[in-house]
Amino acid sequence: MTQYLISFNDGAMDHIPAEEMPDVGKASHTVVQEAVNAGVWVYGGGLERQQARIVATDGTVTDGPYPETREVIGGFSVVDVATREQALAWAAKMAAACRCAQEVRELMPDPETGAMIREAGSRG
Repeated sequence: MTQYLISFNDGAMDHIPAEEMPDVGKASHTVVQEAVNAGVWVYGGGLERQQARIVATDGTVTDGPYPETREVIGGFSVVDVATREQALAWAAKMAAACRCAQEVRELMPDPETGAMIREAGSRG
């Protein structure tokens, strides 16, 4: 299986009237429950609208991307599926629920981290 990041930009849901947000939340949670039931949900959430911070390799902290730039993520989901087409199908469900376009990107596999997690779980 391969993990995919499905995300949308900060501000992508600004077109939705406040009184409709409870319906959007309910629709989003329905898709998440469907993904959980299908065994493909890994993790996800919305990000608070705030100034990000960048921590450099030397520990220096500076202001991060500004919210008005397109690089700021507003929310994300991670799914673990067999094919890119399946990831795109989940993104389509999320786009319909959230009423905004979703970006889909494959996450790089990291077998060493997977081994660390399995080892820690076996000591549990």
